[in-house]
Amino acid sequence: MAKQIQAVRGMNDCLPGTTQIWQKVEDTLRKTVASYGYQEIRFPIVESTDLFKRSIGEVTDIVEKEMYTFEDRSGDSLTLRPEGTAVCVRAGNQHGLLYNQEQRLWYMGPMFRHERPQKGRYRQFHQFGVETYGIASADIDAEVILLTARLWQEFGISEYVTLELNSLGSNEARALYRDALVAFLEQHIEHLDDDCKRRMHTNPLRVLDSKNPEVQAILVDAPKLSEHLDEESQAHFQNLCERLDAAGVKYRVNEKLVRGLDYYNRTVFEWVTDSLGAQGTVCAGGRYDGLVEQLGGKGTPAVGFAMGLERLVLMLQELDCVGDIRRNADVYVAAMGDKASIQAPVIAEQLRNEVAGLRVMVHAGGGNFKKQLKRADKSDALVALILGEDELAQGKVTVKYLREQKEQITVSLDEVKTLLQALIA
Repeated sequence: MAKQIQAVRGMNDCLPGTTQIWQKVEDTLRKTVASYGYQEIRFPIVESTDLFKRSIGEVTDIVEKEMYTFEDRSGDSLTLRPEGTAVCVRAGNQHGLLYNQEQRLWYMGPMFRHERPQKGRYRQFHQFGVETYGIASADIDAEVILLTARLWQEFGISEYVTLELNSLGSNEARALYRDALVAFLEQHIEHLDDDCKRRMHTNPLRVLDSKNPEVQAILVDAPKLSEHLDEESQAHFQNLCERLDAAGVKYRVNEKLVRGLDYYNRTVFEWVTDSLGAQGTVCAGGRYDGLVEQLGGKGTPAVGFAMGLERLVLMLQELDCVGDIRRNADVYVAAMGDKASIQAPVIAEQLRNEVAGLRVMVHAGGGNFKKQLKRADKSDALVALILGEDELAQGKVTVKYLREQKEQITVSLDEVKTLLQALIA
């Protein structure tokens, strides 16, 4: 027997049963962003490698270690997209969507990073993101955060997530702070681990979110980013907080919440949870006014967020917040005899035409009455419609309830349509 081929490590199948949860999550995401007037954008899975080198930076773990990069037959370096923000900016620049315009966009789809697979994190993972362009004021920052807060309400997990906020200030203010932070870290270099020593000169702000307890202990006395903010950034952050306060959105200012990339400025935020064990980020976002110009466009303010769907689905399952999942079939049609077997799919088509949203599964493959009813029960349908020679001659069908203790009844086709409409209402 030939050896079975397995899925590539870290790239998982999503099987029936689980896909229904994903469909519900995706449907909720689509409906929520639509209620804010956001439009979907779709872009390729494969992009030029230079896009991510220029946006993420060549001296980063993503570019150095995690990207799936290859040369095509023309010798061009291509990469499976590791994130969506840079791709969205590339598409906006390319198609003239950004300069002197306002855009509210969202996307959803697979991303790829060669990380160590673990629960809720895979090498092919799925991300949902929102990106807005052309609005520099704090009201759009607040709207994006309110949108995420509404998502948690829709999913029933508001009590399990906490909003953390910070401001990175302007590029100039952050550069001054970076110098002060490096000077401080150099005075405590003996307490830094190798990772922090490397980051101290390449990406010093990332030292602030080190998970090393010894490093965190010395950072208590480190200079504060808030003390280096420019006046405009202070006013922007204050206005954002006032808007969140007015909307009743609770938050915690976390001065160690940073981004390692230079195009981020002012607002950064994360929704975190400890419901998955150690505290983890469910959703992260912020303002990135410098990226559009960095990727060849004209300066455009921008703010957005992204969330990993695997982690969200896992959280919903572990907190038992999945809710009702619509069954695979509402009705299972069983037919006894050749004539009934031929008419069964015809009747099923009539029902699909006349009862909006009805899910009808028709038995296939033959078999006796007992086998067909066993299949009907396994289908998770609410009722079985039994069509035999007698029913066919009379223009009727027998309704057998599969999930309720009710007597089966024989009714006309018109009556069964009314009955099924009430059943799925």
